[in-house]
Amino acid sequence: MSGTSPGLTPPADAKQPARHADAPAPGELLGAHYDQCFGCGGDQPHGLHLAARAGEGVSITAEFTVRPEHQGAPGLAHGGVLATALDETLGSLNWLLRTIAVTGRLETDFVRPVPVGTTLHLAAEVTAVAGRKIYSTATGRIGAPDGPVAVRADALFIEVKVDHFIDHGREEEIRAAMEDPDQIRRARAFEVNP
Repeated sequence: MSGTSPGLTPPADAKQPARHADAPAPGELLGAHYDQCFGCGGDQPHGLHLAARAGEGVSITAEFTVRPEHQGAPGLAHGGVLATALDETLGSLNWLLRTIAVTGRLETDFVRPVPVGTTLHLAAEVTAVAGRKIYSTATGRIGAPDGPVAVRADALFIEVKVDHFIDHGREEEIRAAMEDPDQIRRARAFEVNP
């Protein structure tokens, strides 16, 4: 992707991304950031169950298989589900920066239809960092990591503090997450970041 949209073009003083010293090792499965997440959570029966792995530098690979509950047109993945897969993949890059960030902008190109039953192979990388802004790009390919391109996206993520979720989330889910030992462990993984 070219990042030609004004909101997706890094400023001239943007820095090259740096993988955090405590980031997961290349090849390591990243796991879900929250079990109820539609993108990566294992407790969502109709979710994507997207599995992401750390790559080299500040990159990841991920995949998910399009199931019947993900279709829009008969036999084809819904475009919103594909955008969600890209967003989840791009968001997983934050594990490598050891920062908490949310999607600020996502620009998606739909190149070809993705049939139900297809495994979509995604690759994403951070391209630049400017203050709290994280610029990244992703591509989704059909059937194999070198298969035909089906979707691609450029994104801008904004670094936030954990208070963002406490202030804006529903109280019952926040309370449940704060009592979940696995969620506490995942949250503590980011406490090393100033």
